[in-house]
Amino acid sequence: MHRIILYFFLIYSSNIFAQLGGQHTFSFLNLSPSARVTALGGNLITVMDDDVNLAYANPALLNPQMHQQIAFNHNFHLNSIQNGYAAYANHFNKINTTFHAGVQYVNYGELEARNEFNDLEGTFEAKEFAIALGAAHQVDERLMLGANAKLITSRLDVFNSTALSSDLAAMYFDTASRFTATIVFKNIGMQLTPYRDGNFESLPFEVQVGISKRLRHLPFRFSVIYHNLQRWNVTYDDPNQEDTDLFFGEAPNEKSDFSIFADNLFRHFIFNGEFLFGAKENFRLRLGYNHFLRKEMTVENFGSLAGFSFGAGIKINRFRLDYGRMVYHIAGGVNHLSIATNFQEFKR
Repeated sequence: MHRIILYFFLIYSSNIFAQLGGQHTFSFLNLSPSARVTALGGNLITVMDDDVNLAYANPALLNPQMHQQIAFNHNFHLNSIQNGYAAYANHFNKINTTFHAGVQYVNYGELEARNEFNDLEGTFEAKEFAIALGAAHQVDERLMLGANAKLITSRLDVFNSTALSSDLAAMYFDTASRFTATIVFKNIGMQLTPYRDGNFESLPFEVQVGISKRLRHLPFRFSVIYHNLQRWNVTYDDPNQEDTDLFFGEAPNEKSDFSIFADNLFRHFIFNGEFLFGAKENFRLRLGYNHFLRKEMTVENFGSLAGFSFGAGIKINRFRLDYGRMVYHIAGGVNHLSIATNFQEFKR
């Protein structure tokens, strides 16, 4: 009995990653794979360069610049939760296709096993992994198509589950105007073996679209991403939330239909920007804003920077080092570190 209670606690506690209502399993699939992505609001599906980490969320970004690029990333979450991602890419000229492989992992640490009376009965571990394989092919002068396949495993105490998922993506890019547009269908798949017999759960399927533009006379690139295209209403009405009086005791005004519409609309958007300094863009400053995360994680009557993120990256010799911080809550945020290099640079 107590193990079942702990199992449901772990599933629903995944809302710290701002999933919609805890309706899916394997929410860790939507965690940021790299420090750069974390610094840019937790999502970057619109930029095509040499960053192999970006292919985890959007396989259409795979391109020849990523050839023999390897990257390692680690994220320090709240409450000693650790997660990371490692990736490598290779381009094959004969078929004009770029492939990548990556591993995403989450370790929730050692947890206490308690029964329904809160008696301590020992400890247990919880871990999850996803192995990703993907490829992208340029089908037209300005069009890339890509796909990922992911094998997912999870162990929560004595409960085990496996699943298969895929990502499908298309990207339009115009190098002359420095503009890109993309659409991604994420986490298409199903559980192969559920945690409990006969209790199959859905994966966090999502459709995202985004655009990116590099300014011509300023070393700055911005991106706008619209997530959860498949679902319009992403707001949550808390039935336990009480209406509070305003300054002089008057009752608060009811929200208008327009304010409700605007609030829901902007929860779909993630805004980010990246400054690229130097002839080879070896130093970068980043910032992002995730409105959905802010609205979900802000505590009423307490100010915080929830939803805001920032970071920096620098290339030293053959290695690129990145740092990103995302503020989740007034209780704190996450710190993400990345290191990447290209094997081709060691041959020069």
